[in-house]
Amino acid sequence: MATSDYGIMVIGMMMSFFLASFVSADPELLQDVCVADLASGIKLNGFACKSNISADDFFFAGLAKPALTNNTFGATVTPASVQQITGLNTLGVSMARIDYAPGGLNPPHTHPRATEIVFVLEGELDVGFITTDNKLFSKTIKTGEVFTFPRGLLHFQMNNGKVPAAVIAGFNSQLPGTQRAANALFASSPTVEDAVLTKAFHIGTKEVEKIKSRFA
Repeated sequence: MATSDYGIMVIGMMMSFFLASFVSADPELLQDVCVADLASGIKLNGFACKSNISADDFFFAGLAKPALTNNTFGATVTPASVQQITGLNTLGVSMARIDYAPGGLNPPHTHPRATEIVFVLEGELDVGFITTDNKLFSKTIKTGEVFTFPRGLLHFQMNNGKVPAAVIAGFNSQLPGTQRAANALFASSPTVEDAVLTKAFHIGTKEVEKIKSRFA
């Protein structure tokens, strides 16, 4: 390879790395810390900073123990976002713990503001995400293993095992947001017109109303 060509390639790689370092889900912070004042009436992209802060603003013990999973889906998400750890405001990161009963499902959903990476604490999960060209990428992950869900893509996790499972999830946003596909379509307020859903899913009005009643 000619020296000039090699130099261009190196410069290109350095530029790509440099530009990538500026890409994040949240805006960059402009000071050391900006602990969120969740009670502030000021509306902005994020939360206003409060003046009196302490170490407790950066602490949360809520992920230490398993959550109850006696619900419809057999799975519970315990978030550790800026709403639980106000010190995360402007830092562009958050976490969550997800506990699954045997057969438990974290149903198809998206995080519009963050990529997610999960680490399996215990058990075994079938996980997957679907790209915008409707291609499914799925895998079975076990204790100690990691899987990534790209930002904004529909994804799920299911415990097909006979014992409980749990993961710790990391996000590159202080508040990644979660939108469940089924809830968005069948439990919105105001509701999506039946005509839209019947045509989209090739089902009748009775089936649409039946599904909506289950989310009521």
